[in-house]
Amino acid sequence: MQKPIIGIPLGDPAGIGPEVVVKSLSDSQIYEVCQPLVIGDKNVLAQALTICQLPANLHLVKTPFEGQYTLGTIDLIDLQNIDMSKLQKGTVQAMCGKAAYEYIEKSVQLAMSGAVTAIATTPINKESLKAAHIKHIGHTEMLEELSGTTDPLTMFEVRGMRVFFLSRHVSLRQACDLVTKEKVLEYIIRCTEALRKLGVTQGTLAVAGLNPHSGEHGLFGNEEVLEVEPAVQEAQKRGYQVVGPIGADSVFHLALMGHYNAVLSLYHDQGHIATKTLDFERTIAITNGLPFLRTSVDHGTAFDIAGKGVASAVSMTEAILLAAKYSPHFDTLGTSIR
Repeated sequence: MQKPIIGIPLGDPAGIGPEVVVKSLSDSQIYEVCQPLVIGDKNVLAQALTICQLPANLHLVKTPFEGQYTLGTIDLIDLQNIDMSKLQKGTVQAMCGKAAYEYIEKSVQLAMSGAVTAIATTPINKESLKAAHIKHIGHTEMLEELSGTTDPLTMFEVRGMRVFFLSRHVSLRQACDLVTKEKVLEYIIRCTEALRKLGVTQGTLAVAGLNPHSGEHGLFGNEEVLEVEPAVQEAQKRGYQVVGPIGADSVFHLALMGHYNAVLSLYHDQGHIATKTLDFERTIAITNGLPFLRTSVDHGTAFDIAGKGVASAVSMTEAILLAAKYSPHFDTLGTSIR
């Protein structure tokens, strides 16, 4: 079976993205499982190789099918959108924000056409994007717009443990208000469908509790009794393999041990703390609900160390490997298209 082609947009040229990309692509295990294709700028990539003191040939291609995909050669679609005389590592620059967006835009075009199997994204900087007057300053919002999808579903994976999130960037007060029977039921269904698209068809989804010890049957908090339990029971009646609520102080450990195929976290930090404490660098984000598979590093542009060659490539490597892992299973059917 042909190895999947993984598109890698270079990220903000002033950040550590270029460095972690060249470091990852010096790892032989990447080429054992996929064909990595960088979408970026030749001069930025050459600079990153120099900074990291890595030997590699840059092979410029117009289409993914022209790539060599061998260790020691980095295949690149060169958008030629950076003036190296103006590039300043570790600083907010409109030029870099614009370039980062264009790398993502091109990657999505390739994925939508089927020319690449999946994309593994690198860090972008919100301030640089804002300086470039980019409409959206987050990956998820850009991917929604560029692919014509609505409300993508984020999943984290680390050491085989998968975590979904009922809500994202809202206050804790708002997050509690969002724990309703209707929303929990909706997300049980969405999470199950997302797992199936990734080829995960066996096992049980666990819904985390909101309150300590899931409220102890209403002794301290009744969200579980009024909202979560009815949602789980309704999902079970419909044939979904789901249990809960399971106390948040144990559910993630149980999932890590293999008791559950995934956990639905009821608010942002509940799941983020569990995954990132387990292994910060290897916590990888997967965006479900797009017409293509997308994985991502879960760190920023790290302007404070950009250009020093010290950035760790562990997260980037894991993001590429995870994209390769799920690519053979990924099913585009059922995507929510506007």
